[in-house]
Amino acid sequence: MLYDKGLRSEHANTVACAAIGLYVASWFTSRKVESAGLAWADGWGSFVATWPATWFGLGQALDQYERSAVSSGR
Repeated sequence: MLYDKGLRSEHANTVACAAIGLYVASWFTSRKVESAGLAWADGWGSFVATWPATWFGLGQALDQYERSAVSSGR
């Protein structure tokens, strides 16, 4: 269904890489905020850190689907 809607493996892998960048940026930002006394400022970064694995997995699944679609002539 996602493939039919236009989502390709390259898109999912790009989102995963962007999530890694967002995590790093969040980590650097949280260091500044925590030093100002806000506890759990890195909670957002920890949440974002779970996204890349999901998107890379989705990218792998789409890649396998794309390969099978090409080989079967769909």
